Amino acid sequence: MSRSPEFIPLADEIARAVTGAASRYAALMEDAFDVLIETPGGGVLLTGDAKARGNAKRVIETLAARVDRGLEVTEADVRVAIGQVRVGRGSAPGGLPSGRRGQVAPKTAAQARYLDALAKCELVFGLGPAGTGKTFLAVAHGAGLLLRGEVERLIVSRPAVEAGERLGFLPGDLSEKVDPYMAPVWEALTDILGVDQFRRRREKGEIELAPIAFMRGRTLSHAFVIVDEAQNCSRLQMKMVLTRLGEGARMVVTGDPSQIDLPRAEDSGLAHAVGLLDGVQGVAVSRFAAEDVVRHPLVERIVRAYEAEGAKARPRAERSRPKADAPEADLSPAPTTPADVS
Repeated sequence: MSRSPEFIPLADEIARAVTGAASRYAALMEDAFDVLIETPGGGVLLTGDAKARGNAKRVIETLAARVDRGLEVTEADVRVAIGQVRVGRGSAPGGLPSGRRGQVAPKTAAQARYLDALAKCELVFGLGPAGTGKTFLAVAHGAGLLLRGEVERLIVSRPAVEAGERLGFLPGDLSEKVDPYMAPVWEALTDILGVDQFRRRREKGEIELAPIAFMRGRTLSHAFVIVDEAQNCSRLQMKMVLTRLGEGARMVVTGDPSQIDLPRAEDSGLAHAVGLLDGVQGVAVSRFAAEDVVRHPLVERIVRAYEAEGAKARPRAERSRPKADAPEADLSPAPTTPADVS
């Protein structure tokens, strides 16, 4: 297929804003759509096949429109625009709210599938490495439901398990003891709702923290429930929290199976629950990979390095494990015969 050029006329200042300092944003678009982006003056020159040029052109036009409105273009804006074009969406699905950094929207195809699952299913598992947006998007979806009045409460639950440390006794009431574990969720909520609205809704009980240990015996009706860091739930805890769903409730369970902080990794209830429930009506499982990391670009490379090490370690562990079908040595005394005793 020929790689024909296409020129998009833009004012020089808009072209510079769209392609970024040292063409950083242009490089993101080139990697995403397999095109070449040049700025010969008076606009942007795209080289690639027709479909690739069309995708890159839509991103450039979206960013140019942002500059026309007097708004700054950041790397996050570029990634959002790329993600929207990749999944064929002009706006964020599911009525996601706008945060301090603009409209919340999927940045990768996996994130778009995750949001679709959240909109369609009563129970969704979001599995994947750190930085893939699984918790932030769940919070954004839940906040959108709360703001539109589709649920009465947003409930967040998380196991209080330290990451390899023992912090000892924590002073204060229940909120003060649990808040340190909830910090990532609270940061996402304040980013989306603002500090004042988050505080008001929490004081009214519309936003509630519910430690795993305090969930037993409750029925959660007309609520959106987020179970975060679920890889640190035991099997019994996972069964208990999944069965809290009441009328009009929905739940998302997020976790990274590679970051289990329990004393025995095999006790984690997350993988066990996914294995049991994957394919059950009303349940969806969304999996993220290293390429879905949307934090600092270095995070993706870190995740890939750890995954590569894990892939090398698995064959060694399998070789060192005794084979189940290997015959055991017979250590019993040999039977005696008349010749032996003669």
